Amino acid sequence: MTVTKEEAGEDSGDDDMRGDAYVPSERRLERERHKRARSRRATAIAALSTLVTAVVLYVVVVSAPGWQRTKETFFDGHYAREAFPKVLDGLWLNVRLLLICGVLVLVLGMLIAIARTLPGPVFFPLRVLAAAYTDFFRGLPLIINLMIVVFGVPALRLQGVTVDPVLLGGTALTLTYSAYVAEVFRAGIESVHPSQRAAARSLGLTNRQALRYVVLPQAVRRQVPPLLNDLVSLQKDTGLVSIGGAIDAVRAADIIAQRSLNYTPYIVAGLVFVALTIPMTRLTDWVTARMDRQRAQGGAI
Repeated sequence: MTVTKEEAGEDSGDDDMRGDAYVPSERRLERERHKRARSRRATAIAALSTLVTAVVLYVVVVSAPGWQRTKETFFDGHYAREAFPKVLDGLWLNVRLLLICGVLVLVLGMLIAIARTLPGPVFFPLRVLAAAYTDFFRGLPLIINLMIVVFGVPALRLQGVTVDPVLLGGTALTLTYSAYVAEVFRAGIESVHPSQRAAARSLGLTNRQALRYVVLPQAVRRQVPPLLNDLVSLQKDTGLVSIGGAIDAVRAADIIAQRSLNYTPYIVAGLVFVALTIPMTRLTDWVTARMDRQRAQGGAI
């Protein structure tokens, strides 16, 4: 059989292309097989140790002398089924408080942080007031702040001032968490190198424009993980508004527990809060890990 030059050229070109394709070495393949085997071994060991730990904890708890009484008091299925829908109804109030107070906390915290970082002697009184605010509400326990606002404001009998425990409780949460968030924002603002502001000024931006377009975007981006942590804490502390009589998830559980003298509703409320908190916690972990990778690679943070 006769082979033409064109066919021979095509065959040689295909051989060249196949020769240029990357073929991993046997050593590399062996290393990858070793990594996969080690990963499978680590997963198996982790699963086994988790199972053993769970079994040991179960045996220790179940074999305790007071387990039967504890089970009836804290893990009664009848009261759990009764409390679950009422706790979910009350949880809607906690979610609304989280959304509204979260926005107010971010706005107020940002304003306080900006006030604390304003340069110049003319802003000294404003800096002192902002510092006094953060020092006071960060030092005052939240539960005491709630009692003062929820019970003290109605006692003043001021005209046009609400006595709604939900609004007053939300106000107390906003006052306390704004102080914490303000310090987070302030740390972010002060972490931006002064050369950034100087460069912005050299381009013709005013102090306010440099703060808005150069400093704040970098400061907020750097402080996203701690801000999310504060929002997670705020979500849990919305349950404290129940001390004023607001029917939230905690108060709904408390009503059933006091009537039945059984604490299972508290367990139900706690698990509902945990289920609500876990996604926010995982989001915080993901954002933190992503920013750490960007920082390690020299990317923008």
